[in-house]
Amino acid sequence: MSQDWESGVWEVDLAWGRRGARDAAARGDVMVVVDVLSFSTAVATAVAHGGAVYPCGKQDDVTAIAQSVGAAVAVHRRNAVAGQFSLSPLSFCSMQPGQRVVLPSPNGSVCSHYGRHIPALFAGALVNAAATASAAMIECAKHRQRLTIICAGERWEDDFEQEGMRVAIEDYLGAGSIISQIAAPKSPEAILCELAFSASRETLSELLHGCCSGRELTERGFRGDVDHAQQLDCYPVAAVLSNGCFVPWAA
Repeated sequence: MSQDWESGVWEVDLAWGRRGARDAAARGDVMVVVDVLSFSTAVATAVAHGGAVYPCGKQDDVTAIAQSVGAAVAVHRRNAVAGQFSLSPLSFCSMQPGQRVVLPSPNGSVCSHYGRHIPALFAGALVNAAATASAAMIECAKHRQRLTIICAGERWEDDFEQEGMRVAIEDYLGAGSIISQIAAPKSPEAILCELAFSASRETLSELLHGCCSGRELTERGFRGDVDHAQQLDCYPVAAVLSNGCFVPWAA
């Protein structure tokens, strides 16, 4: 398909981090937030098991939110004990239908916060790429809006010249897995992301385990989370934000 990139007119775009989420939301785009390790994979896992996830940022009162909706509060991954939910996607594999969890996250959850009032906001990852791509484009057609995929990225632990976001290749590959299943005019950024995924499809496991975020999780004892997050399309469900929480999308 020929694409006039200089016109700046396309249906699928790619952006990074909180600024990208803010700008896409200001335009009223349909958005997919991709935070493969681990927010969006945790959300996809929870929703696939019939649960609901309330995203919140560091400024939110998580206890108050949980009390208002009758939800549990996810704890830090390293502090979780058996039966507790955390940013570890594996902790949601035992979720029961109807359970609710408030899930703080400095990346995917904060990016989701910007999209509270747009036509549709999804949490997408490798594990639900196909379902997310299909649902997102249906919502785009319904609302006559374009789609922006947000790579949430990671945060640097130190503040170097106010550079807060760290590029995360796992999010880039997750975004590419979604974009690759969409047949629509795409921005140069989206095209390059798709090509990166397509070229890396046979080595996803090695790349996710070897990337900075994957190594960090493995060193902290959470290799299983990386194993789980690398599974392409293991969940045939899209997670959409509705009334403040992520639930299964229905046409």
